[in-house]
Amino acid sequence: MLQSFIQNIFNALQWGSFYSLIALGYCLVYGVLLLINFAHGDIFMVGAYIAFYVCMLFLGKFGIIPGMPGWLVLALAVPLTMMLTAVVGVTLERVAYRPLRRKGVNRLYVVITALMCGLILEHANLALLGASRRSFPTLIPTTVYNIAGVNITNVKMGVILVAILAFFFLRFVVVKTKIGMAMRAISYDRFAVPLMGIPADSVIVFTFVLGSGFAGLAGLLFAVTYPVLDPYMGALIGWKAFIAAVVGGIGSIRGAFAGGFLLGFVEIMVVAFFPSTLRDLIAFTILLLILSVKPTGLFGVARRTKI
Repeated sequence: MLQSFIQNIFNALQWGSFYSLIALGYCLVYGVLLLINFAHGDIFMVGAYIAFYVCMLFLGKFGIIPGMPGWLVLALAVPLTMMLTAVVGVTLERVAYRPLRRKGVNRLYVVITALMCGLILEHANLALLGASRRSFPTLIPTTVYNIAGVNITNVKMGVILVAILAFFFLRFVVVKTKIGMAMRAISYDRFAVPLMGIPADSVIVFTFVLGSGFAGLAGLLFAVTYPVLDPYMGALIGWKAFIAAVVGGIGSIRGAFAGGFLLGFVEIMVVAFFPSTLRDLIAFTILLLILSVKPTGLFGVARRTKI
């Protein structure tokens, strides 16, 4: 029983890593703009497809450098995927969100626009690439380590480690850098920031670059772990990551990070002790109970609105 429990903990940490990386993107955009970017789950999907084509660019029949080792392809794919996915996120901000923000429209229209952008990404992928699923190439051979009866793969450890490093990097950027200070200033009072000489649009673009980059990183890690891609792969996991961000405390970086791991832990433990068909029902019921006790989430703080 102890070995099974520890094994499930590592499985939960792996699933929680995906949720946490996506939830951090939700958290960043909401913290700065009070906007829930419902297209973020589909940006995760786009990141997975970008990672696939970047890897095929190096590994394919007409690859740039034939015979390139898989670990080197992965090392090159990570920054390229994050940058190209960030371009997608910034494009959505410039084309869809910025015009609405400058016109001062009701926040409901922005939410509807975000949902529409997600559907556009899904169906554009379907129209351009077809409904056939893509099989992600094997970049690193899976090595299984047996420690006291617990099986841990090198891919699983890598995913968990990358998620933790991404969290500390993001916290450093937000807390210790000038651009992070500007992000926090916009979060506090978006209308007073331009009066202080801070280019609000540049800070918002940087926020989308960070959030979309993390979504692309999550898409790459997910594709390496579960190498089957389809145009709708980001819909459900995106909604779950949003729920994780809300449970952790939307707008809180550590809350989004902790909420992702909490959701992963609850889902894996439910599957371990109950039929898998009850996974979402029991998991979301538990999360609903948490929100009923603490509506602001685990680390969230109620905002005060000045009148």
